[in-house]
Amino acid sequence: MVRFGDAYSRSRDMEVNILQNELELSVIMPCLNEAETLETCIKKAQETIKRYGILGEIIIVDNGSIDCSQDIARMCGARVVQVGTKGYGAALLGGINAARGRFIIMGDADDSYDFSNIIGFVEKLREGYDLVMGCRLPSGGGMIMPGAMPWKHRWIGNPALSTIGRLFFKSPVSDFHCGLRAFRKDAIEKLELRTTGMEFASEMVIKATIMGLCITQIPITLYKDGRSIPPHLRSWRDGWRHLRFMLMYSPRWLFLIPGSMLFTISLSFFILLELGPIRIGSIVFDTNTLLVFAMTILFGFQLIAFSIYTKAFAITEGLLPDDPTFKKLCKLITLEVGILTGVSLFLLGFGLIVYGVFNWWKADFGSLSSPESLRITVPGITTSVLGVQIIFSSFFLSILGLSRK
Repeated sequence: MVRFGDAYSRSRDMEVNILQNELELSVIMPCLNEAETLETCIKKAQETIKRYGILGEIIIVDNGSIDCSQDIARMCGARVVQVGTKGYGAALLGGINAARGRFIIMGDADDSYDFSNIIGFVEKLREGYDLVMGCRLPSGGGMIMPGAMPWKHRWIGNPALSTIGRLFFKSPVSDFHCGLRAFRKDAIEKLELRTTGMEFASEMVIKATIMGLCITQIPITLYKDGRSIPPHLRSWRDGWRHLRFMLMYSPRWLFLIPGSMLFTISLSFFILLELGPIRIGSIVFDTNTLLVFAMTILFGFQLIAFSIYTKAFAITEGLLPDDPTFKKLCKLITLEVGILTGVSLFLLGFGLIVYGVFNWWKADFGSLSSPESLRITVPGITTSVLGVQIIFSSFFLSILGLSRK
């Protein structure tokens, strides 16, 4: 039997859900002392909502303004959400959590984006796309008005970071850091975005790509902002934060590719030098170079191991999606296989070291010919250390793969 109180509570919950879900669009503008341009941005967004009959709302996410931004927002009929944690990403996360619309459009409140021309984003979302990116760059059909973007951002920062993003993650986005973008609230919430700074822009695109969301882009125009205060963006600091995030989310490019190249090249030259010195013109490469390549072999292997650790951890923690190929590889390279391989290499290397000591004993523990002796002991030490690394790497990888509640 259902009690009256329970039925009433469920009825109220349904009413609340209907009220929340009847809004199609939430326009979110992060705000930090934007009194000069905020009213213009709000009115442009309101004009779009009214012109196209969209059921929507405008949310101003205040991130600690000390001017009259909040008063202006309320006077214009916008909803103000205050977020105490500083940062571009923190403000937007607060706005996304507070939004009642199924669709969300986010954009800066400095009048650099035209909120009266955002219907294209809504139409793409209605078509079924999860994330719709604006593209300011001419290469993607966009336009940058004179004075709208510093030359180092236009010709260096944005193109370079966007190219890296497309290379690392196979993303279809031409302008990774465009601040005007739209998305389905439910789709973006599943990404569990976490960063609080400017790298939030990269995190959204990267995770959306990795998680297989349906992404498209539309060309937009970037205008010179209407503020008299300096921009909140700090070129080198924020650029590095974007690059750092991309590297951390791509263990293949951070660890695996450099490590594999270093290991392969070093091992090739190591083998050649084991056969004898290499002479190029008047330059001779001998056992000293052999020592250098022994070091870089171990360094390269460590980078490869780090790439495996990172990927295993990221998949286990849900930061990256499951990778069938990686799973098959982990099933083939079990703890037992790793231990057997490591022990075999260690014994091989130890045997070479013993052979080197035997030769030393034959010389009554006196001085030995340096090149010949080093061509025995250096491979022995290198192989032994590599074997030990493989053994303990196998144990660590097995620990990362333990199932947890």
